[in-house]
This record gives sequence, C-alpha cells and structure tokens, in this order.
Amino acid sequence: MKNFRIVFTFFLFLLFGLSNAQKVGVVDTDYILNKMPQYKEAEARLNAQIDTWQSELQNLQSEYERKRSAFESEKVLLIGDQLKLREKEVMDLEKNIKTTTSLRFGATGEIKKLRTNLVQPFQDQIWGAIKTMAEKNGIGIVVDKTSNNVLFLQKRFDYSDKVLDILLKDSDKKEKTKTQK
Repeated sequence: MKNFRIVFTFFLFLLFGLSNAQKVGVVDTDYILNKMPQYKEAEARLNAQIDTWQSELQNLQSEYERKRSAFESEKVLLIGDQLKLREKEVMDLEKNIKTTTSLRFGATGEIKKLRTNLVQPFQDQIWGAIKTMAEKNGIGIVVDKTSNNVLFLQKRFDYSDKVLDILLKDSDKKEKTKTQK
C-alpha cells in the first residue's frame, strides 16, 4: 500500500508537470523580412537615399581635396588676408564634411533613424502575426533565431513560415480592398 501511494503521487506530479509544460517555438525574423515584398521595396528606397548621401559626401570630399591642394601650392604666393581667407575656406569645407558625416552616417544619424522608421512597422506586423500564431498553436514562448541565441533547432519547432503565411494573407487582403476601391 505504501508503494502504491508513492507511485500514485509520482504519477500525479508527472501528470501535473506535463500538463503545465510550455511549448517553445522559434521564428527567424530576418527570413520573414526578406520574404516580404513591401520590406524589400522600402529597403531599396533607403539604399537609394544612402547612395545619394554618399555621392554628395564624395563630391564634398573631392572639392575639399581640390581646394586644399590648390591652397598648399599657392600658399607661398598669398599674403595677409588672402592667406587667412583661403585657409578659412579649406577649414570650413573640412568642418562641413565632418558635420555632414556625423549627421547622416553617425551613431545617431539620419540613416539610423530612417532604418528604424523603416523596420518598425514591419516588426510590429511580425510581432502581431507571431502573437496570433502562438495563440493558435498554444505556444508559450517564442524565440527569435536571428538573435543567435538558438543553439539547436528541429525544423518542426520553426514557425517562421506560419508567421509569414499570416503576414502575406493580411497583405493580400489589404491589396484586394485597395483594388476594389
């Protein structure tokens, strides 16, 4: 009788523990983003803007190099105010290049802000789709494979395609309503 109680108690703990176990799912947000056509279009617009800014910066840099070399070669011929004026021009161009570089390409520059504004709406859509998928499949924890913290993953626990299906269905519905209007 004593052994029966121990076995029965162990069985209840085991049954209770299994019923409360959380399911874990894994999603690859980079994979999902790269499969979304709207994201690719927005990223292409961002890259075009970056290319424009880089060409502007290269033009400024070449103008600076040209004026600096001209100043260096004519330096011995210039006197007084002319020397100071030309030196100030070169220094102002150099400051302008540094300012433009930090404003556009710096840690808190325009590119970082544009990229954040680009990705944020798509991330919100992905998190909404992840929440829907997790509730539908009874998943308690969802891990992002992109964060490089996943050491091993069996394909059956990768829910990236299910999240992508939800997102693509939502975008198809939106496009159909736009074309009907």
